[in-house]
Amino acid sequence: MSASGEGNAAAAGYAPHPYVGGRTAALRALAAWRMRWPGAPRVIVLTGNPGSGRSRLVTGFLMLCDRGHRKRLPLDDLDPATVPPDLPEPAVPIPAGRTAAQLLWLISDHFGLSADRDDDIFTELAAREEPVTLVVPDVDRAGPVRAANEPARVVRDVLKPLAATKTVHLLAEVPRELAAELAGALPPGQAQIIDLDAPEWADPKGLVRQAETALTPGAGAPELPYTTDPSARRALAEALAGRADGNRLTVQLAVRSLIVRPEGFDPADASLLPGSVGEVLDLHARRLGADPRTLRLMLAPLAFAEGEGLPVQLWGALASAVAGRDMSRDLADGMLLAAPFVEPVEPVEPVEPSLGSTDDGNGEGGGDRDGNGKGGGNRERDTTADEGGGGSGDSSGAGSGAGDGRTLLRLMHPAIAEEIRSGLPDIRDAQTKIAMALLEAVPQQDWAQADPYIRDHLAAHTLDAGLLPQLLTDPGLFAHADPVTMRAAVEAVPLEQLGAPARTYLRTAPLLTRSEAPADLRAAFLESAFVEDGLAAYADALHTLGFTLPWRTLWSVPLVGVRAVTTGSLPAQGGDGATAGAAGGPGGSGAGPVPASPAAAPRRPVAAFLVPEGTPGARTVPGPDGDASAAGGRALLVHDLLRPGYVDADPAQVQPPSAQAQEEAPFGLSRDADYLRVWARADEEVVAALLSDTPFTGADLSPEGVLVVATARGVTARQILAAAPAPLPSAPVPSVPAQRTGTADSASSGGLNGPEGLEGPEGDHF
Repeated sequence: MSASGEGNAAAAGYAPHPYVGGRTAALRALAAWRMRWPGAPRVIVLTGNPGSGRSRLVTGFLMLCDRGHRKRLPLDDLDPATVPPDLPEPAVPIPAGRTAAQLLWLISDHFGLSADRDDDIFTELAAREEPVTLVVPDVDRAGPVRAANEPARVVRDVLKPLAATKTVHLLAEVPRELAAELAGALPPGQAQIIDLDAPEWADPKGLVRQAETALTPGAGAPELPYTTDPSARRALAEALAGRADGNRLTVQLAVRSLIVRPEGFDPADASLLPGSVGEVLDLHARRLGADPRTLRLMLAPLAFAEGEGLPVQLWGALASAVAGRDMSRDLADGMLLAAPFVEPVEPVEPVEPSLGSTDDGNGEGGGDRDGNGKGGGNRERDTTADEGGGGSGDSSGAGSGAGDGRTLLRLMHPAIAEEIRSGLPDIRDAQTKIAMALLEAVPQQDWAQADPYIRDHLAAHTLDAGLLPQLLTDPGLFAHADPVTMRAAVEAVPLEQLGAPARTYLRTAPLLTRSEAPADLRAAFLESAFVEDGLAAYADALHTLGFTLPWRTLWSVPLVGVRAVTTGSLPAQGGDGATAGAAGGPGGSGAGPVPASPAAAPRRPVAAFLVPEGTPGARTVPGPDGDASAAGGRALLVHDLLRPGYVDADPAQVQPPSAQAQEEAPFGLSRDADYLRVWARADEEVVAALLSDTPFTGADLSPEGVLVVATARGVTARQILAAAPAPLPSAPVPSVPAQRTGTADSASSGGLNGPEGLEGPEGDHF
C-alpha cells in the first residue's frame, strides 16, 4: 500500500472522500486494518507534523465505519479498497482533556469489564474470545493540564499495554515524538507507522484539491478573479499547496487570511504565499498594515489558554500583561487581524461522553473514573455524593466551560499556539505575568466570586511558570478549583517541593475526583483531612470562607487496628481518676486533669475504640465473669468525645446513651462499606454524606450529633452542623486563627500504632 494508489484511484475514476479529499493510500491501509486483511498489521500508529491532517483523516475514516455516516456518503463512487465492510463500529475513547487513568477506565466501562485494578483491564481484554477494535484519536490533546505532559503518560500507561494485548486491534493517532516508542514496543510485523509527511503517504494532489475547494466562492471565498475563474483558482491552489510543503493547516490558514481581507493580495507574487504557520501569521499582519509582533502578542493569551478556551473578558488583561503595555486599543481595532486564527467555542450541553463518537470535542465530564490515578493501584469507582450537599452540580462553577453561558475563545489549532509560544523570548516569564494578572482579577481575593476559568486553571498557569508550590497554601482555592485539573497540576510537581497543605490536598484528591462533589462538600472533605494531618489552622479557615459545611471536625487520631467505635459518657469525676491526656493515654492533647465537680454535674461524653490487645494505653475488656483472660484479644481505648485527648478511665464506667436519648436524638445514621449518611429524624432528609478512600471499620453517632468514624487510617470525630441542636455545654468553641503563610509540616500526632492487619467485624459495638 503506497502513494501510487492515489494515481490508480484517479485513473479509475473514483471520487475522493468528500471529507478527507484524498489520502487514498492511507485510507486503503486503514480499511485493510479494519477488515483484518491477511498481512495487515494489528496496530497502526498514525502520526505526522502538526497540521498534517491526522485528525481529519481519522474522522473521515470513522465516517466510513459509522453506519449513520455511511448512509450519507457516496460509497459506490469511492475506491472500494478504502471502504471497510459494514462491521460493528469500533470503540473510540476520546483522550482530549482526560488523564490516562480516565481514558483507561472509560475503555473498561465501554467493554463492561469487572476489573478492579489497571492491570486487570488488560488481562480481561486478553482473555476475550473475540478481538476488540479501538481507535484512539487526538492523543496530543490528552490531559486537563498542558504542562503535565499527559500524552506521554497515555502512550506509556494505556496505549503500549493495549498494543501488547493480542486480542486488541488498535489505531492510535499520536505525535511524532511518541510514535516510535509505541510501535517499537511490538514484535516486527505487528505494528505499522503511517507518517503522513513521509513520501509514501504524502498526498500533494489531495492538498491542491483542498485548497481549490476552499477558494471556491460557494465555500465562502469572495468573488475575485482568482476565485471565480477555474483555471486561475487551480493555479493559485497549486501554488499554495506547493509552497506549504504538504501542510494542510498552512493552506487552510492562508485561505482564511484571504477571505478575511482579500485586499493587498496578488496571486502572482510568490512572496505573499506562506510556507509555514508562522509565515501565515506574519504575512497576514503585514497585509493589514500591522506589526507581526502585535498580532502574536494579541494571540499569546489564547496560546497559553487551558481547558476549552479563554473567557473573552479575560483576553485584554492577559494580553496587556504579556506585552507589558496596554493592549486594549490593539484588541479593539484588531478583530480582523486575529480573525483567521481564532474561533469561538460552541456552547454545548453537558452530556455523558460515549465511545464511538467521531467528534473532535474534548469529552470532559461525566463517565470518567478517578481523575488522575496513576499506575496499577486499586480501582476508584465513581460514586456521586448526591446527598447531603453532594452531586455533580457545582455551585462554584468548577469544571464549567462553553455550556455555562460564557463566551470562550480559542486558537483554531494547537499548532498555532505552539508557534506563538515558541516565538516568545521567555515562556516562563509570560506565564508568570498571566498568573499574576489572573490573581489580580479575583474580586477581593474571594474565590467564590472568581471567574470559573481562574479557579480551575490558575494552577496550570503557575505550574508552567514554575510557581505552583507557592500557590498551594490557600484552602479556599483547594475547595473551589476543579479537582481533576488541580490534581493533575499538583501531581506534576515533585513531592519534595510541596508543602504540608499541598500534600494533604494530594492525599485527598482521589476522594474529591471520585465523588464528583461540589465545592461545599469538597471543602468538608478537606477540612477533615487538614485536621487528620495536624493542620488545624487550615481546617478552621475553611469555616470562615462562606462554605456551607455539614460538619466541624473536632479531632482525629492516627490509630491502626481499630475494629469498632461507640459513643457514651463517663461520670464527670470518674472513679478511675479520669483525666484528659493523662499519662496512661498516649497521644493526648488535653490541658491536664479535669477538676473535680459536684455529684450532680453532667456526665462527660466520650468515645471508646475497640483495638487489638496490647495496644499501648488500652485496657483489656473483661469477659462475662470479669475474667480478663477470656476477652479474646479485645481491648478498649477511651477518648474525649468533644476535644482531642485520651481519657485514662475504666472502660466499664462508659455508659451508652439511654433509649430515651437515642429516640430524642435529632439525627440518625446509615452506612455501607465506604459511604455513610447522617439524616435528620424530623424529616428524614440527609444532612451529611461521608465518603472514605478506605473502608469504614466502625462508626457511631452520639445523641449530641457527634459522628465518630474509624478507618484503617485512624479515628475522626465530626460535629454535625446542618440543622444541629444547641451547642453542648462542654463542647469547645474553636477559634479561627489567621491563615498561616508558611508551609512547614506540623508535628505529627502521637497516636497509637497497634499491630497492622487486625480487623474486626464492621460496625461492631460494645
